[in-house]
Amino acid sequence: MPRATNELYKGPGGTVVLPRKLFLDRADGGHLIVYPPKRVWEQSELSAVELAHWSFLVAAVGRAMIDVLPQLEGGCVNYFEAGNWALNDAAPPKGPKRALEHRRVHMHIFGRSRTAKHPAWRWGEAPKLPDYRDRNNWGKGFRPLEAKECSAIIKRARALLEGRYAAT
Repeated sequence: MPRATNELYKGPGGTVVLPRKLFLDRADGGHLIVYPPKRVWEQSELSAVELAHWSFLVAAVGRAMIDVLPQLEGGCVNYFEAGNWALNDAAPPKGPKRALEHRRVHMHIFGRSRTAKHPAWRWGEAPKLPDYRDRNNWGKGFRPLEAKECSAIIKRARALLEGRYAAT
């Protein structure tokens, strides 16, 4: 998975980014990625505390999207743990790969709007993501979440992290 370019938040649970390659237009729900606090190939490689903090961050960002994005009124989010494209034979370095050396766990959060227009994101259906070979052209024309939307999501996520998910 290519590195995202827009870091929105970094804390004990990991990093929230606005991805460079979008799988979903902002009007159809929006798309963010949450990386765990350290690079791992499998989430079970995180310590108990790291896994808990990452889970809190993922949940807080998902809930924040639902709470602040008007396009998600009556909608929801989908969470998709990823890192598999790094294992594709066509991905660098070309050829067969082992997950332990090449995969990097990250969580995509997809807003699911009841009014989504793109056929891959129809309400009530499972999302349809592109194959590796189609990844560069598939999302052309998708618009990222706007800066004010991202700010509102992070503000709400911080409130959830400091309230509902605060360590006791």
